[in-house]
Amino acid sequence: MAIEKVRAHFKKYDREDDVMEFATSSATVDEAAATIQVIPARIAKTISFRGEGENALLIVAAGDAKIDNKKFKNLFGFKARMLPPEEVYLQTGHEIGGVCPFGLVRDLDVFLDISMQRFDTVFPACGSTNSAIELTCDELFQYSNALEWVDVCKGWEEG
Repeated sequence: MAIEKVRAHFKKYDREDDVMEFATSSATVDEAAATIQVIPARIAKTISFRGEGENALLIVAAGDAKIDNKKFKNLFGFKARMLPPEEVYLQTGHEIGGVCPFGLVRDLDVFLDISMQRFDTVFPACGSTNSAIELTCDELFQYSNALEWVDVCKGWEEG
């Protein structure tokens, strides 16, 4: 089960007990926000894109942010193409609604969008459609093995 892989990932940091499981769904940004009782923007959503080679690349962004295709192409040099659900599972080991940058089945490149930096903490999923963990942006960067902070989103507000 994917959530168990995520718990094992967090065990390395002595944070496995911080993974929260809910009785209600946290599969979408709005469901997660309602379940956790935070504004949707504080949900750290992980979006899977086709990379240049065989592996996908993951962008983690604030819940209110949308990918800006022009910014994405300028940074990565190719068009932003999201993966279909079956390929997301093959690349990450997580089902849609529980995708996160932790406990991955492949060594994927992870990038964090600056849209999350306006918050002290954010809530990424933990491999299932009813899980999350509260992390600072620094912790998210460390635990996700992110390569860098990027600016590839639009539609979110500073502040």
